This record gives sequence, structure tokens and C-alpha cells, in this order.
Amino acid sequence: MRSVSATEAKQNLAAVLDTAQREPVVIRRHDRDVAVILSAEEYERLRALRVAEFQRFCDQVAEKAAARGMTPEILEQLLSDEDPPAPGH
Repeated sequence: MRSVSATEAKQNLAAVLDTAQREPVVIRRHDRDVAVILSAEEYERLRALRVAEFQRFCDQVAEKAAARGMTPEILEQLLSDEDPPAPGH
């Protein structure tokens, strides 16, 4: 991964954008990484990965909840504004 100063990125934006099509480019300011420029394709790949990871997490939570007796009806009741029915009713 290439690293450039903020000044260099500003002065050579076209070249930085070209490089970002091949690999991410880290922008540094005052000896700190402050941003990363990456291709739109790589951004979409990372975004899709996060969505898939979140879906796997949700699936795991749903499986554990179902194993402990959670049903769609119980979930609907929990999420409603109504008071739950009294025990034994």
C-alpha cells in the first residue's frame, strides 16, 4: 500500500487516483494516517463483505434465539407497544 503526504496528494491528485485503481493509497498529514483512497470497485467489495458479515451475525443470533424458544409471535409481542399478557392468561 502506497503512502503520500496530504500536500503530495493535493498536488498530484490525478496520479494518486490512478494508483488507487491498483492499490489503496494512504494519505498522511503531520505523520499520521488520515485517509485512504481506494477504487470504487474495492470500496464496493468491502461494503458487500460488511453486509455479508452482518447477515451472518444476525443469522447466528436468530438461531440462538430460536433454540431458546423465541418465536415470531413472541418477538412481535416484545417489539409492540402493548403490555405483555399477564401470566396464566
